[in-house]
Amino acid sequence: MLNSIISKIPIAALLFAAIHAHACNDAVVLVHGNTGDPSDWSNTYNELLNRGYSAGEIQRPDWGSKSCAACNNHNGSEEEPVVDAIVEALAVSCTGEIDVIGHSMGATLAAKQIADYGLVGDVDTFVGVAGAFRGLWSCGTYPWNVWNSTCGYWGLSVSSPFLDWLDGKPLGNNVYSIKSWSDQVVCSTGVCTVGGIHSSRIRGEDATYSFSYGHFGLQAYTASFQVDLID
Repeated sequence: MLNSIISKIPIAALLFAAIHAHACNDAVVLVHGNTGDPSDWSNTYNELLNRGYSAGEIQRPDWGSKSCAACNNHNGSEEEPVVDAIVEALAVSCTGEIDVIGHSMGATLAAKQIADYGLVGDVDTFVGVAGAFRGLWSCGTYPWNVWNSTCGYWGLSVSSPFLDWLDGKPLGNNVYSIKSWSDQVVCSTGVCTVGGIHSSRIRGEDATYSFSYGHFGLQAYTASFQVDLID
């Protein structure tokens, strides 16, 4: 009986069902922000699961000090968990490519690994959420008023050597930024722009999107939009 039923189904329909029953997704790397936690991505993680991604296709590296925000930067021990997660994602990705979403300092930290290790050809989509790619005025302008590691040479002061080096580096086939004009971190001094451009924007990006959710709300409340960008 089953064979007779199957024989009446058009071959094209069977192929369509087979393809969609075994959807091939880019593996995804979600990089939290300074003193953050992998659980900060709960909304995005659950959205990915709801759209058919498996848990094994989602990497959430845990990096940096949780108690000393001023101690973390983009060089050294903070990097290892992130690059390890990228390598693991590439190993399990059935497309051979990955998507990377980073929040706040996690965006610039992930970007550094992509640039350092020449992985741009392996990244289908890069999304920076509330990043500070052009620096933080609260950190000052390098080398003046650089009072901690987070704002230093490898940190987020405006025109730090690190950010100047990162500026313009290709990060993927598709690059997007998600920003807020009421960001409690990026706009903490009352000024969101550096050189007239919002600091969360990425040079060479394909598009940028603004929401009114603030620094942490951007991560939590744009989960569906984030996945739209990579799906």
